[in-house]
Amino acid sequence: MADEVLVAQGLRKAYGARVAVQDVSLSLRPGEVLGLLGPNGAGKSTTVGMICGLTVPDAGQVTLSGGVSLATDEAGYKRRIGLVPQDIALYEELPARMNLELCGALYGMAPALIRRRADEVLALVGLAERAQERPATFSGGMKRRLNIACALLHDPDVILLDEPTAGVDPQSRNAIFDNLEALKAAGKALIYTTHYMEEAERLADHLVIVDHGRVVASGTQAQLFARLPAAQHPLPRLQ
Repeated sequence: MADEVLVAQGLRKAYGARVAVQDVSLSLRPGEVLGLLGPNGAGKSTTVGMICGLTVPDAGQVTLSGGVSLATDEAGYKRRIGLVPQDIALYEELPARMNLELCGALYGMAPALIRRRADEVLALVGLAERAQERPATFSGGMKRRLNIACALLHDPDVILLDEPTAGVDPQSRNAIFDNLEALKAAGKALIYTTHYMEEAERLADHLVIVDHGRVVASGTQAQLFARLPAAQHPLPRLQ
């Protein structure tokens, strides 16, 4: 994995007789957005859970650059991963800045570093002026952006975003897209799950499409479009 910051190989997870994920593999480079697409129930969230260490795979492994894995260095691995979960994960009655300070303390960050990083990530997501306000007073889109800020506080190499635009208005969605494009430009590696093709078209460099827990297609947008029947048998030109 000379160029890859993350490589997942042969991930499998079953719940009793139901196989949620079967033999999913993917890789990610710095400054790349990987779009993980599929319908609801396809296995996207389970895959993200295994990559971030919240779900223990039945088989397979995930390795970060330098050979770091959950098996070799769990704490070091998790410090290099940032997760934006599908469900809002905030303390609604604590001010936005205090939510960030709590995240920083859980990562063992020094107080001075937490203060500096909190200023930086709040500015990035457009919430600097709302730092002392409670998320309970925020719109859904603002809560999503604060969740992104929490995932970025410890400056991870890889950021996992599990349907981060679910339930937000178009203006907030565009603000989130702007945040993610800025992170990509800064060299962060992102995995973005969605079932909206238009989101993947805007953001993703590489697509992995899953259905019933299996990878059914993988490649760049151009490579996947070239596999469509219409691309292989174009209509004749009008004379």
